[in-house]
Amino acid sequence: MAKILVVDDEADLEILIRQKFRQKIRENEYEFVFAMNGRHALEQLVEHKDVDMVLSDINMPEMDGLTLLTRLNENNSLLKSVIVSAYGDMDNIRIAMNRGAFDFVTKPVNFADLEITIDKTIKHVKGIKETLKAIKENNILKMYVDETVLNFMVGKDMESSFFDNEIIDGTVAFIDICGFTAISENEPADLVVNMLNAYFDIMVQEIINENGAVDKFMGDAVLATFKGEKHLERALRACSSIRAKIHEAKIGIESGTYKPDVSIGINTGDMVWGNIGSATLKRLDYTVIGDTVNVAARLQAAANRGQILVSESCYEAAKNSFHFEKVGSFDLKNREKSVLTYEVLP
Repeated sequence: MAKILVVDDEADLEILIRQKFRQKIRENEYEFVFAMNGRHALEQLVEHKDVDMVLSDINMPEMDGLTLLTRLNENNSLLKSVIVSAYGDMDNIRIAMNRGAFDFVTKPVNFADLEITIDKTIKHVKGIKETLKAIKENNILKMYVDETVLNFMVGKDMESSFFDNEIIDGTVAFIDICGFTAISENEPADLVVNMLNAYFDIMVQEIINENGAVDKFMGDAVLATFKGEKHLERALRACSSIRAKIHEAKIGIESGTYKPDVSIGINTGDMVWGNIGSATLKRLDYTVIGDTVNVAARLQAAANRGQILVSESCYEAAKNSFHFEKVGSFDLKNREKSVLTYEVLP
């Protein structure tokens, strides 16, 4: 649903808008909010933070439409405005465009044209929001620029949501390439980097295939996260596929003395997903932290070559869909009670 703020001091305009767009309103495509002038519009935006676009007249008491445009551009560059006015001369159009108007419609209003303009504007706004969401969730983009550039990119209001922190229910997997440290100490740097990148590429493809996200690369290991519907099952499928494909990989040392394998730890549950790092260095990562993450890391450290270890909660949630074998209890670092673990069988 698109939420539209209409700003006009003509009292009968609200009735006309509701009549002309009654089908769109009934089908929950449009929702309208109304204000009598620019000052009232700013008050409405405080109350309705999810407004997608503004339709505004120019000549209004207390605060006119051109002044409102300036205020909107200062406070929320994502919110797009269309001027709807009888003052359709070139000077007003130029002033409106220079102050950030997305489009200009003249009165008397052709409602068919207005509907096309609304749809075009909403499509533009949604495109920007989807792009910003993709940037936020893209776990390969790990370094943020300074505040000035960020304000230029997304505006002050979007900046605050850009740095939202939340508790999510998800699954986390630590995936380590076994024995790679010895390779890095004894082979040329170019060979080591090319091999590692090739292994990582295999992992990333399988993680993406299951709608997971690469949280970060850590030396010769990967931290992957899965959230949303059936996140645990998707994580188990991705890690099982990674184990098989890495084992079969023919990448690296031509003599064949190195055979790649992975050790993996998986855990599921609540975790904090937030913007972690140093504001001083301007280096901030969207990453996951918490006990769920820590247990997954400890399970990976305890796993043998080619082994996927999961917590008891993972086993209970997925035992009807995957094959497991009980391994036993481990005393994990910083935990008072031992953790019962299971191995994911091929």
